[in-house]
Amino acid sequence: MATYDTLGATYARTRQPDPRIAARIHAALGNVTDVINVGAGSGSYEPPQTVLAVEPSQVMLAQRPPGSAPAVRAVAEHLPLPDNAADTVMAVLTVHHWSDLAAGIRELRRVARRSVVVLTWDQDIFRERFWLVREYLPEAAAFDDTRSIPTDQLVDMLGGARQEPVLVPHDCTDGFGAAFWRRPHAYLDPQVRAGISMLAQTGEDVIRPGLTRLADDLTTGRWHARHAELLTLESIDVGYRLLVTDL
Repeated sequence: MATYDTLGATYARTRQPDPRIAARIHAALGNVTDVINVGAGSGSYEPPQTVLAVEPSQVMLAQRPPGSAPAVRAVAEHLPLPDNAADTVMAVLTVHHWSDLAAGIRELRRVARRSVVVLTWDQDIFRERFWLVREYLPEAAAFDDTRSIPTDQLVDMLGGARQEPVLVPHDCTDGFGAAFWRRPHAYLDPQVRAGISMLAQTGEDVIRPGLTRLADDLTTGRWHARHAELLTLESIDVGYRLLVTDL
């Protein structure tokens, strides 16, 4: 069973693409004729040039909106496509879910004619800068340690890539891991947590003590006192990175 057959049931409600992040991804894609989206999920961040989405979860495919690009149920490690099938292949917040990273990266490079664009995160930066995992949920950070891919390793596997920081706006509409950095109450919402694989896969029993402490700190005002500076910021860098490889 694909991971998101169990995790993705409410994904389309809590993971709406953020237009500012979309603009960064689409700029990285450049002036291309056709794009293949691998690990496409419900279709977030797909540009108009998308000719095919590849996604292993039927639950996620069922949430793709009407008018989306054609989609096929398949895995990154075995793309059902010929060599040089599209100008660009994109993979957004997905490589950490792949069972064979090296095989998946080889497939991205095989299918792309001009470039590969990957959105991922730097776990070292994420651990250090994101208050939720640093102060309340180190267990979730420990889980991510087991699956995150060092960006330098990804760059090497891609055959070289430029790295572009992707800042997270304070009102980000895409509810991924650090999206609610200035809206801490959101992490107390089970539906929000269900759309964040880091939390959903760590498990409610494991993270419950940390969430209880967070709820208490929000009630007493300790969180706001400790993080007053955050409340003045429009966006932050917590390690999300675009990797762009020109072939």
